[in-house]
This record gives sequence, structure tokens and C-alpha cells, in this order.
Amino acid sequence: MVVLLAVSSVCALSLGTPYVPPHRLVAAVLDGDTTLAGIVVTELRVPRLVLALVAGACLGAAGLVLQEALRNPLAVPEMLGVSSGAALGVAAPLVLSLSLPAAVQPMLAIGGAALGGGLTLLAAGLGRSPSAVLLTGAAVAAALQAALLVLMVMADQLDLQLIYRYLLGSLSARTWDDVAGLWPWLLVAAPALVLCAPVLSVMRLGDEDAEALGVRAQRARLAALAIAVVLIAPVTAVCGPVAWVGFLAPHLARWFDPAAGAVRRLPWSAAWGAAVVTVADVPARLALAPVETPAGAWTALLGVPAGVALMRSGGRGRAARRRSAASAAVREPLPGPRKAASGAEDDIPRAGTSHDVGADAPGHDGFDDGRPPPSGATRTEDVR
Repeated sequence: MVVLLAVSSVCALSLGTPYVPPHRLVAAVLDGDTTLAGIVVTELRVPRLVLALVAGACLGAAGLVLQEALRNPLAVPEMLGVSSGAALGVAAPLVLSLSLPAAVQPMLAIGGAALGGGLTLLAAGLGRSPSAVLLTGAAVAAALQAALLVLMVMADQLDLQLIYRYLLGSLSARTWDDVAGLWPWLLVAAPALVLCAPVLSVMRLGDEDAEALGVRAQRARLAALAIAVVLIAPVTAVCGPVAWVGFLAPHLARWFDPAAGAVRRLPWSAAWGAAVVTVADVPARLALAPVETPAGAWTALLGVPAGVALMRSGGRGRAARRRSAASAAVREPLPGPRKAASGAEDDIPRAGTSHDVGADAPGHDGFDDGRPPPSGATRTEDVR
């Protein structure tokens, strides 16, 4: 992962027009505003790289929080109405021609994300069942996307192009001001993540076991959704809904360390999210140059099949571990009746005792009067 991050970061800073060789990156940053390469690197490429790292880390951590809280590997922001609600909150003022300052956009995104997540929990009965939350979230996300389509029909041609690129998730033309708008929300979300991680480990046991250990499942699920909203909404306000990063990053963290708990997996999920967005932004900027494609299109194009493959490999690994454990259990000697030296079992019923299990069977002769059994008939045959 470190090598992947390093290579993708160097490519993001070097490749493009103008091309800056990797060994001249430090000099270009030090030159600053004095040369064209310095202006491009420091004012365009470095903030875009920092935004990709921060946005990917937030989305990866939010995906793990949702999956652990709902105990479902498919619980991603795109299927719970959170991303769609945040996109609706940002797109509505643009279509309705409401002039709002840029500092208000994160608040609109947080309001829309909270609306989508709150509708999901309310419709699912305040999160009593994780499967009900996931299914209801898919329905709420579909309804919010339908509302977005209505807004796109009402928009003019210029606004339609802006909304379309925004809904796919793009890092194009982002500056240091966009990066600075994320730090206040990260200062709130980081301590909440630290406090939430141990509770997520308990939530994996199930609602009944978690409540037996002192964790209130419904409140914990609401708190997890609130933390996910704080992580996702500011990123969506700046970059748009970068799709399926919250699905792929937790599965990568789980695949590389299957035995880890939520506490140890959380930083790895954030790191993998940063790596996924950084890698996807390189072809988004260069594949169809000079035209830029949205980074969210590349994350969805590469993330969904990779996530499905990771889920399949993880399922096969768990099945193999279960089979090996079962075979080991079969090979263990089972407790049974001890045998005498002659090889006969000690627990074979004696004649005339209460162990005669065949005495009440149909057609039984009933050797209970003390008479010996007829020739050729034995108790063993009767029991058999």
C-alpha cells in the first residue's frame, strides 16, 4: 500500500502538461510562483493530491463504520441514502439559483446526508434490524436519486453539465480553499472515530450480545451513522459522491488482515481509501487528455469488480477454515464405551435388566419371565 501510494502520488505530481520530472518536483515546489512548473505543481496538483488523500481516507473510514455497525459487507454510503442526500443538498441551491457562499455548502451537504440517513433509520424502525436498515436505505437512496433527476430536468444546459460532473465525483479544478474547508470537520470526526472503534468491535457480536455487554445497539447504530455523515458530507460537498470507495477500502483492509478487529482495521481502511482515490485520479486526469473524466467513474468502474472478487476470495477462505476446523474435530477421538479385554463392550445390556430396549417393540417375545431365550436367539440380535 505504501508503494502504491508513493507511485500514484509521484504520477499525480509529475504527469500532465507541463511534464515535471520526478527529480525536479522538490525544486518546482521551492520555486513556487516564479516558474510555470512551480505554479502548476503548488497551486493545482498538490492541493488536488491532498484532497484525494483526505477524501479517500474519509470515505474508507466511513465505509468501515457502516459495515461494522450494520454487520453487512454491502453497507456502503451509496446504499444508505447518505451520499444521495448530500448530493441533493448541494445540487438543489444550484438549480434553484440560490446564491449562497461556498462556506455554507458543507452545511447543506451535512443536512442532506442527515436527511437521507435519518429517513433510512426511521423507515427501518430506528435500526432495530441491520438487514432492514440496508434494504430500506437502498429504497431511500433510489427516492433521493429520483429527486436529483427531477432537479436535472429543471436545470438549464450549463447547470446540467455542472450537476452531471458533480454527481459523478470529480477532483478537477480544486484548490487550497477546498482543502481548507475539510479540516474543521476532520477535527470533529477523528476523536469520534477513536471513541467509536471499540464499540464497533462489540457490535459485531450481535445486538443481544452487545446489550449483554452494556452497549445499547440502537444508540450505537445511530452514533455510527452520525459519524459516517460527518465524514461523508464535507467530502461530497467538495468533490461530489466519489462512488464505491467506502465499499472497496474496508474489503481491502479485511482481505490483507482477516483476523483484525475494528480497532486495528480502521486506520488501514482509511489508508486504502486514500490509495484508491489517488490511483483513480491519475487516469481520470490523463486517460482522455486534454479532457478530464470524473474520478468517481473510475472508482466505480474498478472498485465494484475488485470488491466482488475480494468478497468471493474472503468467502472461500472462511469456508476453507471452517472445513479444516471440522476435519480436525472429526479426527479427534470421541468419548465412547470402554471395551473389555475380550473386545465386548461393557455397556451391552444384560439379560433381564431394564436396558432391554426391544421389549416393547412389535413382535417381541418378551424374555422377562426368567426363561432362557430360545436357541439361536440372543439379546444382541434382539437389540439389533
